[in-house]
Amino acid sequence: MSFAWAKPYEPKSPFARWIDERLPLPRLVYGAVGGGYPVPRNLNYWWNFGVLAGVFLTIQIVTGIVLAMWYYSSVDGAFNSVEHIMRDVNAGWAMRYIHMNGASFFFIATYIHMFRGIYYGSYKAPRELVWMLGLVIYLLMMATAFMGYVLPWGQMSYWGAQVITGFFSAFPLVGEPVRIWLLGGYAPDQATLTRFFSLHYLLPFVIAGVVILHIWALHIPGSNNPTGVDIKEERDTLPFHPFYTAKDGWFGALMLLAFALVTYFAPNFLGHPDNYIPANPLATPAEIVPEWYFWPFYAILRAFTVDFILPAKLWGVLAMFASILLLFFLPWLDKSAVRSGSYRPLFKRFFWILVVDLVVLGWAGGRAATPMVIAISQLCTAYYFAHFLIILPLISKFERPLPLPDSISSSALHGERRESAPAGITRRSPTTAAPAQ
Repeated sequence: MSFAWAKPYEPKSPFARWIDERLPLPRLVYGAVGGGYPVPRNLNYWWNFGVLAGVFLTIQIVTGIVLAMWYYSSVDGAFNSVEHIMRDVNAGWAMRYIHMNGASFFFIATYIHMFRGIYYGSYKAPRELVWMLGLVIYLLMMATAFMGYVLPWGQMSYWGAQVITGFFSAFPLVGEPVRIWLLGGYAPDQATLTRFFSLHYLLPFVIAGVVILHIWALHIPGSNNPTGVDIKEERDTLPFHPFYTAKDGWFGALMLLAFALVTYFAPNFLGHPDNYIPANPLATPAEIVPEWYFWPFYAILRAFTVDFILPAKLWGVLAMFASILLLFFLPWLDKSAVRSGSYRPLFKRFFWILVVDLVVLGWAGGRAATPMVIAISQLCTAYYFAHFLIILPLISKFERPLPLPDSISSSALHGERRESAPAGITRRSPTTAAPAQ
């Protein structure tokens, strides 16, 4: 489909023309995010978090490069080098706090981006690969964040490495060799710190590469939108620039203001005080907890306390990994022809139950493993898997969706009708085609 407002890229100067003939990078950028890229006109502010995640990734890469200039990856010097950065390096405290809190804000933006994708059905055809590449980015983020948490070589860094890598020992035969290979020995030591620092420095660039693939895959089918209706006419779209660059720009500035407030006035709010104590292999902390963005998965891990056929520890590790891998199959677990949760009454209710369930799991993962906390973790873990494996397929089969608008422009410019439709009919107009995928 051609768009009247989509003007081809035209170099304005002789130098720009010379570059365009030899390396058409400006033309590529213009077509990807400039005035040549059509975007649905009804995108709301939940769509801003994808760009915001990219902003925080850039912040992490830049501050990480600066910090690496001063960091000393030695068990005898790592903790002191971090203290040196904080106390003696010009603006070192700012770089360290921006990097430390930037990881949390990166995860916040990513989690909201993922929940938006689930609610509005952005994992459905033809965007399955976009969704799966996003999950690959998420897994790489988790690995990068875990390795970065080890680098300060504080108490929680050391014991976090000990506990997290210990998960692999739950697997029979291959588990313990894999754990020894990851650590470079039988316990976290110099080999562990060296390889974790190397991988922590490398993986953000790998994430950036997968982000490029993610955006590339998105540009083939185009962006989803709050109605889930496909683009049908020119007025359904707007050029990405200047409309969405302006919208992303001011929203990004607002979120960066919130980020600055946390960084300057509450820099340790999202951290753990034990990590300001040098690592001591002979003194185990009272409670070993990961960073907050891992708490839901830590709660799932601890929810299994009884040996049944397999050891409880192995069940916990399998469930923790399965809770993430399950999301790769979401496009096939949800078979509804309607994308957007705004037009799926049952799906919407259970979506918010899932959000509450994950929040409670996060709360349980950050608390001491008392009998009450374990019981809550078990209940929420059971619901998490039931939501995707049982409830979602049943909703797809029996739900009666609301009628969809005739087009994106009719919804954005003239409002939306909300009356119920007969079973199997999901569009207002009897002359339109089958429900949008």
